[in-house]
Amino acid sequence: MKALRRLFDFHGGVKPESGKSMSTTSPIRPVPLPARLVVPLGQSAGDAAIPLVSVGQKVLKGERIGGANGKVSAAVHAPTSGTVVEIGTATMPHPSGLAAPAISIEPDGLDRWADLEPVNLRATPADQLRDLARDAGLVGLGGAVFPTHLKLHPGREGHTHTLIINGAECEPYITCDDLLMRERAAGVVRGAAIMRELLQADHVVVGIEDNKPEAIAAMQAAAAQAGTGVEVVAIPTRYPAGGAKQLIRVLTGIEVPYGERSTDYGVQCFNVGTAYALHQAFDQGIPLLSRVVTVSGNVERPGNYEVLIGTPMEHVVALAGPRPDSNRYIMGGPMMGLAMPRLDVPVVKATNAILVGSPTLFAPPPPEQACIRCGECARACPADLQPFELYWFSRARNFGKAQEYNLFDCIECGCCAYVCPSHIPLVDYYRFAKSEIWAREREKAAADQARERFEFRNFRQEREKEEKAAKLAAKAAETHAKLGEGAAPAPAAEDDPKKALIAAALARAKAQKDAVTPKNTEGLSAETRAEIADIDKRRAEAGLTGATAAGEAAPPAPDDKPAATTRDA
Repeated sequence: MKALRRLFDFHGGVKPESGKSMSTTSPIRPVPLPARLVVPLGQSAGDAAIPLVSVGQKVLKGERIGGANGKVSAAVHAPTSGTVVEIGTATMPHPSGLAAPAISIEPDGLDRWADLEPVNLRATPADQLRDLARDAGLVGLGGAVFPTHLKLHPGREGHTHTLIINGAECEPYITCDDLLMRERAAGVVRGAAIMRELLQADHVVVGIEDNKPEAIAAMQAAAAQAGTGVEVVAIPTRYPAGGAKQLIRVLTGIEVPYGERSTDYGVQCFNVGTAYALHQAFDQGIPLLSRVVTVSGNVERPGNYEVLIGTPMEHVVALAGPRPDSNRYIMGGPMMGLAMPRLDVPVVKATNAILVGSPTLFAPPPPEQACIRCGECARACPADLQPFELYWFSRARNFGKAQEYNLFDCIECGCCAYVCPSHIPLVDYYRFAKSEIWAREREKAAADQARERFEFRNFRQEREKEEKAAKLAAKAAETHAKLGEGAAPAPAAEDDPKKALIAAALARAKAQKDAVTPKNTEGLSAETRAEIADIDKRRAEAGLTGATAAGEAAPPAPDDKPAATTRDA
């Protein structure tokens, strides 16, 4: 454990204005029920949940209304009791303003709970506990919303040597994790203990930036009281120390390479909000229905609010009292947040903050200028990338080269854009390049699937053709056997089926022709028979097929007297 107290450094990073003191002067406040809750079905970094309810159905608080769809997915639940009024699409909290599947619930005001069943951790197998975490809708509440049950698997060696609970909260203005640790430290420590059991972790370390002394003290007291061996460590304040790879580097000295996972090195990292949600799900049977959201910026009453999932953002912002000159709204912080196209979008599991902007608080960015290749972005990049090279390749649509420069190792922290003297929105270019690469990969996957279907169709048609040819060849052989002509054996199934059909037809024609007895061949004169015999001879010499039917059928002439003719009679 003493070795873990040695702190390491990571490359780059910046120290922007904190702005955190605005929202830490009051405790977490509840939010009244809105007139309607819109619960998106896709609230995890995976497939959207499958609706389990129908329009007009009555639901209770905590009832599962969307089931996990596949491995990388998580369930969603009714945030309160009420009636399902719509199952369709709704605008999502994303700059695109696009719609996605969602379930709308009209609250009945009673807030009646469904039956809650705490989990018996000692009597429940580990795999079943992970399934319960999936069905409780648990995802990473640090912003990535990756399904928690997938991260609760031990590493390669069957256990995790270090479990890290991320309480750094490095983004300016955001204080939801800070207030959560101050007020609910015991629940966070309890959730970390449950994670430790599932991961078979040797050590548990909570990393908190040193600009949160109240949270550090509360977590240390809760850890000491629980006696679970959880270590609370204060780390230097520098953005983005709260990034998973950066925090792992600071606390353990392990640098996770590009394309690999921290679990491959025996380390796993969870947000403090995720740990608290796990404690609620297992110890109290409460699924993930709400989260703490920071509302700050250009408002009269900045603070942190306990917000039900699906609550409109405008309903939450109204409680904080936005000032008249407010002109923009950001979900998240000023470094990595996303500008909202409208304010009636719902709060989702990824909503850790709603930042209200104004022309004075967040002035419009200066016009973009040409890159001067100063290298400031490379010095500030915490992922050791070359942002200016990524910028040129992304701008030139040379996406293959951008990938060679590890574009997808970019965590989109915004440090490069923050220090850029040319005011280039570098992160926007990286996001554009990533989206284009993903779109092309989807198109390639669709084309490959179409090609496979086409090739299988051709294979199926060729197989059916061969099967038909084999049947025809067998039928031809059967025909030859019935005729008993001693002809050549029928062609094999692999020969041309058309030739087999022609040969069989010729054999039948010959047999029919040989079976026909010529008519009007009785009573021929000797001269006529001699003439027929001479014709047959010439035909045989010419290589024609045998004698005529008339010649074959003509009886031999008597030696003593010619046959009588009509005129003789």
